[in-house]
Amino acid sequence: MVERIFEIIENEKKRQQNTIELIASENFVSLNVLKAQGSILTNKYAEGYPKKRYYGGCMFVDEIENAAIDAATRLFGVKYANVQPHSGSSANMAVYRALLKKGDKILSMSLDEGGHLTHGHDLSFSGQDYNFIHYSVEKETCQINYDEVRRLAMKEKPRLILAGASAYSRKIDFEEFRDIARSCGAYLMVDMAHIAGIVAAGLHQNPCKYADVVTSTTHKTLRGPRGGIILTNNEQIIKKINKTVFPGIQGGPLMHVIAAKAVCFEEAMTPEFIKYQKKVINNAKILCDVLKLEGFKIITNGTDNHLVLVDVKKSVNLTGKEAEEILDNIGITCNKNMIPYDPTTPFITSGIRLGTAAMTTRGFVEKDFAEVAKIISACLTNYDNKKILDDLKLRVQKLCDDHPIYEEVSYE
Repeated sequence: MVERIFEIIENEKKRQQNTIELIASENFVSLNVLKAQGSILTNKYAEGYPKKRYYGGCMFVDEIENAAIDAATRLFGVKYANVQPHSGSSANMAVYRALLKKGDKILSMSLDEGGHLTHGHDLSFSGQDYNFIHYSVEKETCQINYDEVRRLAMKEKPRLILAGASAYSRKIDFEEFRDIARSCGAYLMVDMAHIAGIVAAGLHQNPCKYADVVTSTTHKTLRGPRGGIILTNNEQIIKKINKTVFPGIQGGPLMHVIAAKAVCFEEAMTPEFIKYQKKVINNAKILCDVLKLEGFKIITNGTDNHLVLVDVKKSVNLTGKEAEEILDNIGITCNKNMIPYDPTTPFITSGIRLGTAAMTTRGFVEKDFAEVAKIISACLTNYDNKKILDDLKLRVQKLCDDHPIYEEVSYE
């Protein structure tokens, strides 16, 4: 059975190698991140925080966690960081519980129009424990109307305003959100999970300058291990958050993941990382522009970050679910996604979400993303033509073969 597990892992490596990965939440970590996460640190229990552990033998993991905290604060220009959250969802839960009481009112972006499950979905702890009020994007532009957010905030008087999204392709004005929050006496929390790498590279307004607290995942555009992080400049807030993370909602931290986070933060402070993020954004624009030329309707009519939201229902009369499955059959992985004012359900959707971070990591350049856009167009408009689909599979494979991953790593 052990051999079978490693055989499956090797199969997954081959899948990743032979697939064009356009899921906006995914990326490929560096070998150093991979090495740190797969290290002997997985053996060490370290409940608590550096110098305040409930276990002995923590002198070296203390150094690692302090290094991760130091790197995170330098990277994002903040005073305090908690690097222990196991995920972005855990990070969000910790903030809610640290700053709010059950039933308190939170204002966030509508989930159907770009928000995340932990931004108030009724099946999530967030929607069950707190009273969420949602702002919408404008129907014509599909962009945030800050005057409308302000009007809603003044009417509802939330305890916390949450800015950030999982499917919004335009820049977010966190300074404006700060002013709105101050005007109604609310905390401002920013979930920058999708754009953290772009923020780290200085290519998007840094929410840490304006928000009371910022959460993020450490994967996605940040290109680190799967995990979460919480950032703030407020000493009282970090004290509350630290107690909430442990012992409030988590037990022992994953020290191997924290080590990988430290590596990722250091990598994000290099000139190469800034160049990489510029390519991520530019490649998204190329993908977007070529899809538009191919006749596809793009939500917000463009992108300022790493993702492109496509209305496939209006473009090719397919649901997002159908488009995702059709593209998967030729080796392109993406995810179905709700679009603003979507008449369908989250399991069907009218759109697909495409991201450029992962394939930019693999070395895709403008011409490659232009080719990807043309392949997507040909696939979704000829999904019942086997001859065309077979040819598109070969074009996908050629792109993948030209950009190999993890050649040094084998599980066989």
